[in-house]
Amino acid sequence: MTVIVTGAAGFIGMHLCERLLGRGQAVLGVDDFNPYYDVALKEARAERLQALPGFRMVRQDVADAPAFEALVGAAMPDLVVHLAAQAGVRYSLENPFAYERANVAGHLSVLEACRRHGVAQLIYASSSSVYGERPLNAQGFCETDPTDEPASLYAATKRACELMSTAYSRLYGLSQTGLRFFTVYGPWGRPDMAYFSFAQKITAGEPIDVFGEGRMARDFTYIDDIIDGVLGVADHPAAPGENRLFNIGDSRPVGLMRMIEVLEQALGKTAVKRMQPMQPGDVSATFANVGKLKLLCDYAPKIALEDGLPKFVQWFQTFAL
Repeated sequence: MTVIVTGAAGFIGMHLCERLLGRGQAVLGVDDFNPYYDVALKEARAERLQALPGFRMVRQDVADAPAFEALVGAAMPDLVVHLAAQAGVRYSLENPFAYERANVAGHLSVLEACRRHGVAQLIYASSSSVYGERPLNAQGFCETDPTDEPASLYAATKRACELMSTAYSRLYGLSQTGLRFFTVYGPWGRPDMAYFSFAQKITAGEPIDVFGEGRMARDFTYIDDIIDGVLGVADHPAAPGENRLFNIGDSRPVGLMRMIEVLEQALGKTAVKRMQPMQPGDVSATFANVGKLKLLCDYAPKIALEDGLPKFVQWFQTFAL
């Protein structure tokens, strides 16, 4: 079985490629190595993958529709996992057109290539940000909750991807699954994420900016649990003409101050905290209801923040950007 993974030099992409290769599948990775964060980290991830048998990396922008279609036509994959995107809520305020190209045009390019070459299954990355600003409740955010009031352009582009996929499934019979990722963390993570940038600043003795006055909460999900869910979906494909949506998270939201406390303990250093107001585009809390994914593939996150964050720190302290 051949699998194309877009965003293969990214955080989730690298880990997914490793697991797919470990299952004996041939993997064709696609990534444009854009400089949104330090390209050296992406290069290190790619180098790690290229040492594994069965993997090949192609440096290409998925939004280049003719080139990506040619790639899919030559590889004839059974499965495409589309993770490439312009990430980051705050950056969308500075460079909105990067999101239009990478997320909207990029997703359309993938849909067209899959349609034209009869790809059996497409799994694509959405985001918990589609839920917008809403209060926490005992049930968490459900896939049936409203998604029509995005708090950021990033969220709007991710919801647009979901809607385009629904149209393509109905029009062309594509088998698709969209995964609404909640906050993912772990070794080889993204430097723009709070836990990573906090670790860098605490280690350097620099103050950290704690937005939302520290009252925010996130459903921090360890990378291994995320990959378990992606593979569970791959092993239980959608029906032809179906575009399913699933939350994929930990379902145990943790306050920002608690995350900082666990990080301080793992680093053995206390942070100098500067309390800041909420940033435009941010939401106060996220909380995944993963009951739907559990029914599909028995998805059950295993690694709590108190165990996962020290694993990240162990990697962080041995890997220097």
